[in-house]
Amino acid sequence: MELRHKQQHQENFPVVSFFFSKKLKGIIADYYRFARAADDIADDDKLSAKAKLKQLDELEKVFFGTQKTSKKFAFAVKLREEFLKENLSPSLASDLLKAFRQDAEGLEYKTWAQLTDYCKYSAAPVGRFMLAIHDENPSTYLPSNSLCAALQIVNHLQDIKYDAKLLKRVYIPLDLQKEFGVSTEDFLKNKETPEVKRLIWHILEKIQGLLKDAEILPQIVNSLRLRFYLHMTLFLTRRLMNKIRKGDVLAKEIKLSGIDWAASLCYAGVKSLFTKRKSLTTKGF
Repeated sequence: MELRHKQQHQENFPVVSFFFSKKLKGIIADYYRFARAADDIADDDKLSAKAKLKQLDELEKVFFGTQKTSKKFAFAVKLREEFLKENLSPSLASDLLKAFRQDAEGLEYKTWAQLTDYCKYSAAPVGRFMLAIHDENPSTYLPSNSLCAALQIVNHLQDIKYDAKLLKRVYIPLDLQKEFGVSTEDFLKNKETPEVKRLIWHILEKIQGLLKDAEILPQIVNSLRLRFYLHMTLFLTRRLMNKIRKGDVLAKEIKLSGIDWAASLCYAGVKSLFTKRKSLTTKGF
């Protein structure tokens, strides 16, 4: 379940791959393009906040068909048609734009609750989209939200310095910064201070709690391909968290290696074949 934030323009988990059926690759690619375009607008340091919001509004209007199609956002028309064909909720696209508007405005997050609320718009729609196009039960959405929030916040940790320096944006909640004696300036340094290290470890523990809530997800989905991808994603997320614990996000880019990917493929293959599917008792929300 690919998420919006990037590590120096490098994605952790590719969306369109051999994991998904040929039938679904088109709509997944178009949805990803929509999210990527909106993200690029929000992160464009050459645009003012007002200009960013104007472009995001235009993208949304093109998607909903309330504005004449522009060449720049023609792909949004195709996505709208695919959403209608698949009977998907338009909120899966419009919710993403709420998060990108917050990014464009440089909103600060005072508490962990505010940050996870942001993830409801910046990350959770991606998970719900993937589940919806695989015709999964809506009961899978809750653990999916936890997984997507975990992925999003791990990306925030990777990009602390990049975001603070180039985008003038910090996702670490202010109350946690205060609790651990950290300031925004500390994220611009070339090395983690002991205070920053303790703060990062604390956030990783919170992320671990989110992953705990998400662990059931591979066991309750019907799609074998999706189950494989979820096992791989959980494995890689934990591997990346371990690298962040041992490394220094301010001193060096922390990323997954080829060995990590190979290990995740083996792990996911075994887990997917031997995971016992659990029955769902909840029919929907």
